[in-house]
Amino acid sequence: MTELGETQMRVIGLSKSFARSRSPLDWASGRPAARLMAVRDVSFDVAKGETLGIVGESGCGKSTLARCLVRLLDIEQGEIIFEGENALAHRGDARRSYNRSVQMVFQDPNGSLNPRMTVGECIGEALAVHAVVARAEIPKRVRALLDLVKLPSDAANRCPHEFSGGQRQRIAIARALAVEPACLIADEPLSALDVSVQAQIVNLFLELQTRLGLTLIFITHDLRLVHHLAHRIAVMYLGRIVEIGPARQLFATPRHPYTQGLIASAPQLVPRRLSEREAVSGEAPSPLAPPPGCAFHTRCRRAADICREARPALDERNGKWSVACHFAESQA
Repeated sequence: MTELGETQMRVIGLSKSFARSRSPLDWASGRPAARLMAVRDVSFDVAKGETLGIVGESGCGKSTLARCLVRLLDIEQGEIIFEGENALAHRGDARRSYNRSVQMVFQDPNGSLNPRMTVGECIGEALAVHAVVARAEIPKRVRALLDLVKLPSDAANRCPHEFSGGQRQRIAIARALAVEPACLIADEPLSALDVSVQAQIVNLFLELQTRLGLTLIFITHDLRLVHHLAHRIAVMYLGRIVEIGPARQLFATPRHPYTQGLIASAPQLVPRRLSEREAVSGEAPSPLAPPPGCAFHTRCRRAADICREARPALDERNGKWSVACHFAESQA
């Protein structure tokens, strides 16, 4: 892994909600539209050259958080401090500079690559819009980017549908790297790929990070991958971070019951070896009506009265390790 530098991105109290359409009953009773709180008061730091893994069940707010970080979604509360400046205050050229510095690789490359454009045109468009190189130099830079992600140079003359899923994801990575970002946010980039191809893409991310000095925020539900890829891991539940800490230590001694359950639910690499921890049971509450206190208390077998009444803060326990649990010390 790359050597870590000073803090590059600091997220402070970020929140994002979505309004639902009003039902006929809402209209009749005069009630306002219900709001779905997708991300709730999320805070974390990412150092230069670091890989931060963000994990959690589907619907926990991971992808919404990613889109907020690249400013595809407007943020209701909070701050994003990138390289010492408030990214939410940027307008005009400053906004464009931030968009260039923080790029995103989406889960489905089919949805992010224009099927009517060749690969060369898809990558070249980013180079032209951000004026990375002179127009005469664009074909040469496209070939260099394709070589960087281990695709042949003649791929520039073909359309995205002519490639496999793994190759299309490489094209999407090349386009994100075209504008020379400092931070790359990868939102479930492996979920639609075969296991063998997943390993190749993970190795590509690691190689690119070492070669280019990238900061990587890697969002996934696959704990096995993030265990080996990330320096630190943040665990999200119902829109909040409930635990964040160094990857190896978090897997060895998770403090939050939800983290323990996720790890217990992951497939074991040793046949007939059963996990000593209890897997997560039940369904997550609706984000439209989250329970009071600790949101996880409805699924936690160790929940006490205080868990149902008071929401635990994400308190720092040991260095960069933070846990939102009233009984974090006894969970170790």
